[in-house]
Amino acid sequence: MKVEAITLREIRMPLVHFFETSFGRTTERNIVLVTVHSEGVSGWGECVAGEDPFYSEESFETAWYAMVKYLAPAVSGRTLEHAGEAAALFDRVRGHRMAKGALENALWDAEAKQRGLPLWKLLGGTQREIACGVSIGIQNSLDQLMEKVETELAAGYRRMKIKVKRGWDVAAFERIRARWPEILLSCDANSAYTLDDLALLKQFDRYNLLMIEQPLWCDDLYFHARLQKELKTKICLDEAIRNARDAQAAIELGACGIVNIKVGRVGGFTEAIAVHDVCRERKIPVWCGGMLESGIGRAHNIALSTLENFTLPGDVSASKRYWKEDVIEPEVTVSQQGLITVKDEAGTGYRVREDLIEKLTVKKETIQRASSAAR
Repeated sequence: MKVEAITLREIRMPLVHFFETSFGRTTERNIVLVTVHSEGVSGWGECVAGEDPFYSEESFETAWYAMVKYLAPAVSGRTLEHAGEAAALFDRVRGHRMAKGALENALWDAEAKQRGLPLWKLLGGTQREIACGVSIGIQNSLDQLMEKVETELAAGYRRMKIKVKRGWDVAAFERIRARWPEILLSCDANSAYTLDDLALLKQFDRYNLLMIEQPLWCDDLYFHARLQKELKTKICLDEAIRNARDAQAAIELGACGIVNIKVGRVGGFTEAIAVHDVCRERKIPVWCGGMLESGIGRAHNIALSTLENFTLPGDVSASKRYWKEDVIEPEVTVSQQGLITVKDEAGTGYRVREDLIEKLTVKKETIQRASSAAR
């Protein structure tokens, strides 16, 4: 697979409904898309970095810089036997995992198309249907939260996850459990608590939660291990798992009982598969988290979720939950049984709507033969 050129685009897409976490509220996404041009095939990737460096150190602007200056030149003009070879070529650059993931995943998509394989098969997936849950952000009121949960349950989603922070946690659990005592419910703190909140966090055990996701510091394993000893509810780690080594250390320390794998957070499909394998070998279930992706990133999440140890419903929900109009067709849909059926066409199985992407594009640059030239 010869990498002839790489095109970056920044697009802007308004969300159909704001999404709020302990970091703040998002109403519009700035998304960097990557296109790898290789021997008549275009492979697409998406950078999941946010508008601000709150979830991680990266933002869409730092990702653009890293790709243009270092990552794209590292592969442009090269012939690769396999997309996974890019990970080693990127090793010289520390961090910037979301930038690396966007470019590496585009290479995987290109390779799948050239080989005439579905991306999920190229990754080693085995599951033909993906169980879906939803992530529900912090709302303006508990009544609004209840309306959101009701809507998503009616749509067939198999697991509800609510974002929490101090002052938006126990009361929300109380309301939900009073109405729906048996649904699969979890929460995500995005590091909103510390060990000083132990008494509060122990109250979460009353509500039969599937998990408490990333309650403490984003870079911590040790204190999560201490907290897990105090809780009946399993801790799920998200931000703290950057690679397979982190996953192994977290499991051996007893810091978690579940791992959320986000392909962008760990730097691409190669490392995501490695994290999956570490967890599978140690019998720790995993699921696929979401980052407000467009359909391009969403399709990659579907492909990843076909690996055998993705046994819990992920956050791979329908396009219409986020976008009035998505950049792929068909759009991602979820059945009334809360499932996505994977596709057998080469690549992701979804066609990229390049015409719509051009309309949404506010910035564009092509890197070719290790040099960059603005279009």
